[in-house]
Amino acid sequence: MSASHLRRMNQTIEKDLYAVLGANPSDSVQQLRHRYQQLALQYHPDRLGGDCSSEAESGVKKFLEVDAAWRVLSNQTTRTQYDLQRRAWTLKQDWPIDSTVYVDDMTWDDDQGLYTHSCRCGGVFSVTEEELEEEPQRKQQDEGEKETEEGRHKGAIVCCDTCSLSVYVTGSTDEKAQKCQ
Repeated sequence: MSASHLRRMNQTIEKDLYAVLGANPSDSVQQLRHRYQQLALQYHPDRLGGDCSSEAESGVKKFLEVDAAWRVLSNQTTRTQYDLQRRAWTLKQDWPIDSTVYVDDMTWDDDQGLYTHSCRCGGVFSVTEEELEEEPQRKQQDEGEKETEEGRHKGAIVCCDTCSLSVYVTGSTDEKAQKCQ
């Protein structure tokens, strides 16, 4: 994958490529292709004629958006990369937190090197040790705060891999005991 292709993909993270195609992330390549073909026919410049109206210009713009989305989502490698970047971007958003989960209440998976916790939907919350360490540091850098006792604990917002629930994963049960006192 070229550097310019990655830059374009990074620029499109904020614009949901699945929404551009009117599709869902769970759709198959065949379903995405079908949506792409429908939209490409609808907005293709040849179908709009040689008109220089604002309607034709917006149609061409929409066609270019649809085509760019298809180029990323039609290739399994670029789609996977986009999905990972999209998930990372989503995790950095301010979402409502369903609950707090303590690291000690999670299961450590040696093979994958991450903590996991079951969601009520049947999905899984998963987070690596590095993600737990970097989140407080990133937050301090964003807010320009000095390190405090509270700022040194581990913590990260983690989304379920199946549904839209988010949990805040934090420190250990020692912290939980201190909060209960």
